[in-house]
Amino acid sequence: MTDTNLSKKYQDFLSTEQFADTEAKHFILDVQEVYLSDNRPWVIGYSGGKDSTAVLILIYLALLDLPKAKRHKQVFVVASDTLVETPVVVDHITKSLDAIQLGAIRDELPITTHKVIPDTKQTFWVNLLGKGYPAPTRQFRWCTERLKIDPVSDFIKDKVSKYDEVIVILGSRSQESQSRAQVIARHKITGTRLARHTTLTNAFIYTPIDTWSVEDVWKIIKDLDEYDAPWGASNYGLWLLYLGSSQGECPMVIDESTPSCGNSRFGCWTCTVVTKDRAMESLIESGDDWMEPLLKFRNMLAETGVVENKNTFRNHKRRTGRVSYKWATKGQDITDERGHIPGPYWLSYRKKWLKELLEIEKTLNEKGHSIELITKPELHAIRKEWLTDPNEPDWEDSLPQLYRSVYNADLDWVYDDNVNFDKHDAEILKELGEEHGVDAEMIMKLIEVENSMAGLSQRRGIFNKLESVLKQDWGSYEEILDKHSKYQSKKDFDIHADRIKKLDDAVSQLEKLDREFN
Repeated sequence: MTDTNLSKKYQDFLSTEQFADTEAKHFILDVQEVYLSDNRPWVIGYSGGKDSTAVLILIYLALLDLPKAKRHKQVFVVASDTLVETPVVVDHITKSLDAIQLGAIRDELPITTHKVIPDTKQTFWVNLLGKGYPAPTRQFRWCTERLKIDPVSDFIKDKVSKYDEVIVILGSRSQESQSRAQVIARHKITGTRLARHTTLTNAFIYTPIDTWSVEDVWKIIKDLDEYDAPWGASNYGLWLLYLGSSQGECPMVIDESTPSCGNSRFGCWTCTVVTKDRAMESLIESGDDWMEPLLKFRNMLAETGVVENKNTFRNHKRRTGRVSYKWATKGQDITDERGHIPGPYWLSYRKKWLKELLEIEKTLNEKGHSIELITKPELHAIRKEWLTDPNEPDWEDSLPQLYRSVYNADLDWVYDDNVNFDKHDAEILKELGEEHGVDAEMIMKLIEVENSMAGLSQRRGIFNKLESVLKQDWGSYEEILDKHSKYQSKKDFDIHADRIKKLDDAVSQLEKLDREFN
């Protein structure tokens, strides 16, 4: 740091301060050594929280201190937006990324900022409101991989395909997460500061502040330049987000060893992994009371996960069309009564909740809060999921009307001329089903299979598809239980076996006749 490009203020700070009982300038030199050791680009995981901000400040200073000729490789700062982030945090991250990019351009640093989002088919609302997935719990935390791990992993894979190898920089600290520290330690490469990525080939991990304490983190954020970051933005707002709260942050999630973001100010406002969202409550108590409708909506979702409420909100069938039971425990007789596993949320509740969500969004915007709680692509994807729902197809195609009832406007909806049924058709089939003692939904599904194969020169597999529909459980939960009770084995039960055998015999006879005449 003899011929430094750093301002005197930064030089004085790095010369006098210590982190983890080590001179601050040691960490600058460490970052520079790793940066200059090869040509592999860096991907910095940025969550907007204190740890990722601290590591970014450190790296920014280290690059700023290097001669321009030595700033030879690209540094990608990537933030993951789950599309259900706490609103105040979304605003903070967006402004921070913009400021970092402007600062890097001004200082001629090879830094670019990027925000990644989940694939539309994998977002929180498409899964919960579209497919009916239950609100996440500690036992069924389906959200983390879809919303956080996959988008970041895809970004890293893209860079690996372009550069062969990349180094991922994380703000992980041993004090913050012992489990995460142990995972990284197990994958350490002897003689280097790097560790192998636990799941991604040709990606490596570098944790520059792994020995720092939380006091060290706040020291570089607050004391470097009176809250001002080297890229030109103030970190005072970040300090206020944490002020008066014991909650942590949601780290950049790159694999399943990363701890849950529950109770974090840098997590999702919809998070139901924790019993109470104390972070959101604290924000509201601190003056952001406009977010109270979001907290109420989140609490409502959490209530659906209470054991005694599950059968109220959720279908008795899984998305496979079958009623499922818990596995028999060791030593339990297979014929013993076993717990029922409820399926997705009933479509009626999903419709109700979507309307409430849109109403909250509309009201907040009318009050001056520019916010998008659910995106237009998500609405299109949810509509598609409803139309093709395996248990309750939305033959009314109700989402366009639902949206219109809230916003008095239409989106650019795509209407399929090949949709099998409308509300009138469904009512007729239900009347006929009651008259003949047949489940109307089953008949609709059978007709859907036939229509999907219509016009094809090769109709192979149609009977397998028809068989699959016939094997599903039809009727009310009580009716299905009654049918199941007549069979010793719940899993091998097939009420339509005789009917399927007759169909198979008929097909075989037709095929035989076809061969004889052709």
